[in-house]
Amino acid sequence: MLTSREKHMRRAMRNRNKLRKTAEGKLRLSVARSGKNISAQVIDDEKGITLASASTLEADVRKGLKSTSTIEAAEKVGKAVAERAKKAGVEEVVFDRGGFVFHGRVKALADAAREGGLKF
Repeated sequence: MLTSREKHMRRAMRNRNKLRKTAEGKLRLSVARSGKNISAQVIDDEKGITLASASTLEADVRKGLKSTSTIEAAEKVGKAVAERAKKAGVEEVVFDRGGFVFHGRVKALADAAREGGLKF
């Protein structure tokens, strides 16, 4: 019997393997979500480096938020990561939701990143 963490990791790898097949060299916007925080990174898998990141753990993102575990916080992270990615010269990415359902905070982050100028 698999633990919930093992099931999550299987879903994440299944999603990531599908992305690798269709990504065609694009960078990956990866999302990590916990009960209290959410973070996103733009990753170049070929070079193994992170080009841009944002998280509710950062003071400038957290400023003005009542809670770091809300949809509002996820939107702020999405806008911040899109802005930082644009500064790094990134315009097009593939969205890696990990093992999370594309709903709620994950969807809010993706929509805000699209509004910020990232294409996926």
